[in-house]
Amino acid sequence: MTTQEEVLDIYRRTGALLSGHFLLSSGLHSDRYLQSALVLQYPDIATKLCAALADNFKDQKVEVVIAPALGGVFVSHETARALGVRSLFAERVNGELTLRRGFVINPGERVLVVEDVITTGKSTRETIDVVKKAGGSVIAAASLVDRSGGKADLGVPYRSLVTLDVPTYAAENCPLCRAGSAPVKPGSRGLK
Repeated sequence: MTTQEEVLDIYRRTGALLSGHFLLSSGLHSDRYLQSALVLQYPDIATKLCAALADNFKDQKVEVVIAPALGGVFVSHETARALGVRSLFAERVNGELTLRRGFVINPGERVLVVEDVITTGKSTRETIDVVKKAGGSVIAAASLVDRSGGKADLGVPYRSLVTLDVPTYAAENCPLCRAGSAPVKPGSRGLK
């Protein structure tokens, strides 16, 4: 099993644990950002982390793993590989997550929703809605990192490899903005 400190060490060694002033995909600001793509670019590391995540669900009879694109695609793929099941991802079309590319969730299929990092859980909840609309049964959600400090309410059982309590701020209450700093937007919906 991979410990929380081992996972954080991987994020540090790959340069994926960033400090500064960031605009998160949730619209909130933070002084820390976890750029999981820098971790997941190494297939051996991605396989190891997602296998550790999958270990939490080995007895849950998962039939499909799904994630919101783009950040969760590798997590879905590698977690599904470890569980021996299909891997899907949901994509945004006109701002709404949906299944595309011929992906289908059959009625009653047992689905695990995964993500790389959860802050507010918005994308994960949207993905859960996609599964429910397709007739699937969401058995749980999981992420490599929970940066909500365990506060994100997903409405289903939830597990992560790492739980961090990283402060986030609405733009109007951001101490970094008040200090004159401008946020940058890394990640899948921001800077390259």
